[in-house]
Amino acid sequence: MSSPPPAAGSGASPVVRTDRPDGSAAACHALRVRLTTPSGAAETARRWEAITGGPLWVEQTPALAGSDAARVRRRREMRRPVPAAQGLRGVLIRHPDATDLVVVACRDVLRRDGLRQLAAAVAGSGEPRPLGPVPTPDGTGAPAAYPVPVPSWGFGDARCDRSYAEWEMPLDEEESADPAVWSAALAVLLDHYDDEDRPTPAAIAVDGGDPVRLSDGEPAPPGAAALLMWIESDARDGADYLPFLAPPAELTILARVTGHGGRRLQIRHRLRSVSPAMAQQLTAHLREAQRSIGRGESADARILDSGERERILALGRSPRPAPVTSARIADAFRDRAAATPSAVAVSDEDTTLTYGELERHANRVAHGLRARGVQDGDRVGVHGERCVALVAAVLGVLKAGGVYVPMDPGAPADRLRWIGADASLRLVVTTGGAEGENLGAPVVSVDELDRDGAGYEQGPPTSGVRPADAAYVIYTSGSTGRPKGVLVSHNNVTALLDATRDGYRLGPDDVWTFFHSLAFDFSVWEIWGCLLTGGHLVVVPYWVSRSPEDFRDLLGKRRVTVLSQTPSAFTLLAEADRERCDPLALRLVVFGGEALQTRTLLPWLDRHPESQCRLVNMYGITETTVHVTEHDADRGAALAGSRSVGRALPGWEVRVVDSRGRLAPPGVAGEIWVGGRGVALGYLNRAELDAQRFVADADGPGRLYRSGDRGRMHPDGSLDHLGRIDSQVKLRGFRIELDEIRAVAAECPGVRTAVVVLRRSDPGDAATARLDAYVVLDGIATQQVRDHLAARLPEYMLPATLTELTELPLTRNGKVAVDELPLPVLGPAPDAPAAEPSPDDGLSDQLRAVWQELFGFAVGAGDNFFALGGNSLLAVRMAALMRERGLPPLHPRILYLNPTVGRLAEALRA
Repeated sequence: MSSPPPAAGSGASPVVRTDRPDGSAAACHALRVRLTTPSGAAETARRWEAITGGPLWVEQTPALAGSDAARVRRRREMRRPVPAAQGLRGVLIRHPDATDLVVVACRDVLRRDGLRQLAAAVAGSGEPRPLGPVPTPDGTGAPAAYPVPVPSWGFGDARCDRSYAEWEMPLDEEESADPAVWSAALAVLLDHYDDEDRPTPAAIAVDGGDPVRLSDGEPAPPGAAALLMWIESDARDGADYLPFLAPPAELTILARVTGHGGRRLQIRHRLRSVSPAMAQQLTAHLREAQRSIGRGESADARILDSGERERILALGRSPRPAPVTSARIADAFRDRAAATPSAVAVSDEDTTLTYGELERHANRVAHGLRARGVQDGDRVGVHGERCVALVAAVLGVLKAGGVYVPMDPGAPADRLRWIGADASLRLVVTTGGAEGENLGAPVVSVDELDRDGAGYEQGPPTSGVRPADAAYVIYTSGSTGRPKGVLVSHNNVTALLDATRDGYRLGPDDVWTFFHSLAFDFSVWEIWGCLLTGGHLVVVPYWVSRSPEDFRDLLGKRRVTVLSQTPSAFTLLAEADRERCDPLALRLVVFGGEALQTRTLLPWLDRHPESQCRLVNMYGITETTVHVTEHDADRGAALAGSRSVGRALPGWEVRVVDSRGRLAPPGVAGEIWVGGRGVALGYLNRAELDAQRFVADADGPGRLYRSGDRGRMHPDGSLDHLGRIDSQVKLRGFRIELDEIRAVAAECPGVRTAVVVLRRSDPGDAATARLDAYVVLDGIATQQVRDHLAARLPEYMLPATLTELTELPLTRNGKVAVDELPLPVLGPAPDAPAAEPSPDDGLSDQLRAVWQELFGFAVGAGDNFFALGGNSLLAVRMAALMRERGLPPLHPRILYLNPTVGRLAEALRA
C-alpha cells in the first residue's frame, strides 16, 4: 500500500492508518487540555465519575510533557476511538511536570462545546452537571449506515477497504483565514471537478458546527459527503482538538487557520476512494482557488496556475521522443524498394510481388493515370476486394500525385455514387467487376492502367505534391444522413510510423496482415505500417477474414508476426485458437476501433504470454490518423479490468476539456481533444464542420481536434476512454452516427419519426451489441423501411431490429426518452411467412438447427435472421457452425439478401 508523496514544504511524512473494524473512529472527536488546578488524580477521577457515571483512566508516565515520547502518547490516546455503545472515554495522563486530560466522545453524545464544558468541569473550573444516560446513534450501539458516495475523480484502490492516509502542509501567511473564502474556494473547486452526470456530494463545517451540504446549505447526514471541508478558525483555551479520528468523508480537508499550533491544512482520505496523487492534486487546486479569490478574481476564480496548467498539458504528451521526418508516402516506399528490391512486399492467394516489382507496377499505374488526365491533387476512387492489385492501385494513385478515396465494394450503390459526387472523383480505379457500375466517375481497371503505363516502370511521373498535402480521403458516418470525408496528409501517415517504428521494433522481419477494408482507416496502419518498414504484407481474402478458423490457419501458415484487430474480431479468433496446439509467430497484436474488455484477454494470455506476444490497446480517430494512444494490455491490466487506452504516441498529445472549454484536471471526465502531428487536414467540403471540430490551440501553434469522445486522464498521464458524448457509437470497429441512420430512415415516405439506439445484452460479448431502430409509421409496413435502409446504408449500419411504435416516449425537454423505449421482441415473428416448398434434402432443417443453437430458441423457416437479433458477428459464428456440420460455405452477402431459413437454403442450393 503506497503513501501519498509529501506536499511541497509540508515538513512531515504522510502516514497510512487503518480504521477500527466497526468504523467508529470517523464518528468520534477528541479534546486534550492541560490541567492547571492543583487537585490530584483521585479528585479529578471523582469529578469525572460524578459527571459521566463512568471511570476515568489514570496513567503515570516518566516522560516530560514537552518530550516527543509524551506527544506520541497523547496522540495515541486521542486517536483511540470509543465504541458507539460506550459513547465516551476519559484518560488522565500524569507527566512529572504536567497533567493532561484526554476526552474522546462519539459526536452524537457530545458536540465540541460539550467536550469543552466537560473538560472544564472535570478540571474543577466549571460547574459539574451529570450527563445522564449515554445515548447511542440508533439505539443499538452501532453507528448509522449511509451509502458511501465514491467521487468519480478519486482513482481509489478497492483493496484498501479501511485504510486511510493522512498528511498536512503549512499555509502561507497570505492565505485567507476567512471561512467564507475557503467555502467559496471549495465551490470553485467543485465547479471544475464535478462530473456533469455524477456531481460530488460535498459538505462544509465551520468551527465545530454541523456539516451542511454545499449545494443547498441543508444539514449533511453523517457519512453522506464524498468531500468534507472542516474549517477551524477559533482558538479557545489553547486546547488540542481533533474534530475526527478517521476521515468522516472519503476525502476530508481540515483547514486550521487560527494560528494556534501553526496555520495548516490536514488532509485525510480513504484509499479505497481517493488515491494519494489525487488527494494532493485536489488540495493544491483548492489552495489556488482561495488565493485567486483573495486576489479579487472571484468572478472567474481559477484552480490552475500557469505552472500547474503546463504540468497537466505535459501529462498529455508522450515521455518518449520520436524522429520527425517529412516525406510523401510514395517517396518513402521508393526508398524502401531501392534498399531491398528482392524482398517480398505483398502477396495474396494468387500473386506475390517483391518491393522492386511493386514499385515498377505502381509506376506503370501512375503513368496510366496521368495518361487519363489525373493531375496533382485530383481525387481518385479505389474500388475492389482486397488483393495485390488493390495495393498497387493505391500506391499508383499516390505516385501520380493523386489522392486516393477508398470505395468499399460492400457498400450500397447509392452510397458509392454519393461519395463519387461529393469527392468530385476524376476516375475510379477498380480491381475488376465494377466497370459497368455507376460510381460517380469513369471507371478503369488496374490492368488497363498497367498496360497504358507500359515502358514507364522505372520511375513515377513528375509531381509537385508536397508531404503536407492530402494523401487520402476516408469517408466516415455523418449525422446529416450522409457520410463525411476526412482529408489526411502524407506527413500524418509518416508521423504515425515515426511514432511507432522503434517502440514496436517494426522492420523487414515482420509479416503483417491486410485484414480490414480499405475504407476503414485500420488499413492505413496495416498497408503503410508494413510497406514503409520493409515487412511482408499478406492480403487476407474476404472470406478468410469472415472465418476465425480459416484466419487462424492463415496466421500459422504465413508466420504472421504483426496483427491488427478490433476487439470483436479478436474475440472470435481467440475462440478458434483455443482448439489449436500448433504455435503462432505472432509477437504484436494491436487493438483499436472500439472499447477493449481487457478481462477477455486472460485465456489468450494463458496460451500466449506477453513475453512472447505483446498486446497493445490503442485509441484512435480517423481525423487524427488511425492511432492516438498506446497501452500494453498485459496480464496485470487484464486482471484489473483496465479501461485505460494509455498515453499519447510520440508526436501526438491529448487533453481533457470540460463543457466550457476549460482544461480539466486529471481524474475529471470531459471531452478528449487531440493535437500534434496526427491531426488531419480537415473535412472535405465541410467548412462549417471544420470550424467546429478543428480548433486553434490556445497553448501552442497547432490545431486540436475535438473528438466528441468522453474521457478522463490519470495522474500518470494515461487516458480512460469513456464512450461518446454525442450520438456517435463504435460497433465492431466502425464509427457510426446514430443520427445518420435516423435521418436515412426519416427520408422513407411513410415514416413520421425514428430513433436508433445501441444495446449490448452482455458487456463481455461483443457479438451481443446491436443497433435497435424504432419508427412511427403512417400507412406503411416495417419491411418497406428495411428495404429503404438496405438500399442506402452499408451492412454494418443496418439496424438488427426494427420496432414500430405508436409514438416515441419523450422527456420533459422534448427529447426521446431512450430509457423508456421498450425492448424489441427477439424471437420468431408470430406472423412470419411460411417458406416456399423446397427439395426435401434436409438443408432447411439443418439450417434451422444451427439458428436455434445460435439464438437459443426455436425458429421457423420464415423467420428473419436480423429480426431475431442477428448481426455480422453472429453471422460469422453461424458460418463456423455450418462448416463444422459440413454445410455449404456462407458468404455474409448471401445471408443479407436471403435472411430467412427457407430463402437461404434455396440460395445455397443455387
